[in-house]
Amino acid sequence: MKTIRDVMTGDVKIVGPSQTIRDAARLMASADIGSLPVGENDRLVGMVTDRDLALRAVAHGLDHDTPVRDVMTTAVKYCHDHEDVEQVARNMAELGVRRLPVVDRDKRLVGIVALSNIAQSGDSKAADSLLEGVAQPH
Repeated sequence: MKTIRDVMTGDVKIVGPSQTIRDAARLMASADIGSLPVGENDRLVGMVTDRDLALRAVAHGLDHDTPVRDVMTTAVKYCHDHEDVEQVARNMAELGVRRLPVVDRDKRLVGIVALSNIAQSGDSKAADSLLEGVAQPH
């Protein structure tokens, strides 16, 4: 049985809530990623996605110097690194999310698990479950 620790991406880029949305967009672009955990004082305080930047910032005419805290999602869902891949895939499907931050037992951010991590895990049941949940039209 594989755990999330076995399949997650451990090299996590983080943005601070007082950094600008320009900083966040540049970091996403340079790392070729669509979301960033928002961390403050060694704690996960939010998530910001490329969609947040488009819909909460650009669509509302916010300046590129707007702090990330103004557009981030604060109700962050996450999983623990010791959880089973199938269990997390089912949870992600129910939540309708394609990625989750991964925390350790001390709730410190240790990684990100994404649809692609689950798909490449070798657990076809988990991958099918997650894909079915997140492939629903809005």
